[in-house]
Order: sequence, then structure tokens, then C-alpha cells
Amino acid sequence: MKEFIAKYKEAIGFILRFFSVYILLTVIYTLYINSFNTSIDGITKLVAEHSEWILEFSPYHLRMVPDAAEPFYKVMVNDAYVARVIEGCNSVSVLILFVTFIIAFRGSVKNTIVYATGGVVFLYLVNLFRIVVLTIAVYKYPEYTESLHGLVFPSIIYGAMLILWVFWVRRFARK
Repeated sequence: MKEFIAKYKEAIGFILRFFSVYILLTVIYTLYINSFNTSIDGITKLVAEHSEWILEFSPYHLRMVPDAAEPFYKVMVNDAYVARVIEGCNSVSVLILFVTFIIAFRGSVKNTIVYATGGVVFLYLVNLFRIVVLTIAVYKYPEYTESLHGLVFPSIIYGAMLILWVFWVRRFARK
């Protein structure tokens, strides 16, 4: 057993760090979300407001309208209800996964903090871009809503995260 642990020490450390950080961050986020009961949480509200602000520069009349009964925003384009922004749209689960991987694949403390912070900001912006483009695409091409929402646009944020991970491992992670 000692030989096994010695041989796979780094892999075991990675797995333990990964799951420890992931569980900790997920529990914190779950407690945060549960504190809002049936109202819209602050992060989702911020994402909706930033998306609305970006979409103001489009040729479409867009409004994010809080739903009266449920915790989401109705996305209205030219007074047509085209989508909704829910808690899952705020990308926090993706950000948790990103940060967890960066911490698990150790680098120096300084590089970890700087890269994780920069990566979170970058992925947040990618998510806003994703919401904006998805909103316009669903408005213009409603027949493709399921493909766009289920396949195309998740690949944007997960693809961006994968590229950041590869760069982290190649450039900053301890060998």
C-alpha cells in the first residue's frame, strides 16, 4: 500500500484537492442560493443586468423582466418573450469547476490567485457574450432554440474553460 501511495502521490493529491475544493465551493454556493428562497439571487440578477446593458447596443428593443412568481428574468425582445435567465445561466457552476481545477493542479500561490481571478473574469465575460448571442439567435431563429441552447452555446463556455485549463497546466502548474 505504501508503494502504491508513493507511486501515485501526485495523482492522489490532485484528486483529494479537487474534490475537497469542489465540495467546499459547491456547499458555499448552495447555501448562498438557498438563502434567496423564491427570489432571484444577486449573481443571476447581475448577469441579467449586464446582459441587458450589452444588448442595449443591439438594434433590438430588449428588456429583462423579473418574473412575478418564479426566480428568473423573462428576456423580452421587441416585446416578445424569447427566453429566461435562471440561476443556472449565471455560470457560477462553471466558475466553481474552473477554480477547483486551477487549485487542484497546483501552481505558485501568486499565479494561482492571479490566474483564477483573471479566468473567472474572462469566463464571466464569455458567459455574458453567450447569453447575448443566444438571445438574439433564439429571437431570429426560434426553430433552432434547443440546438443552440443545448449544444452550441454550452460548448462556448466549456470550450473557453478547457482552453484556460490547458494553458494553466502547460504554463503555470507544477510539473
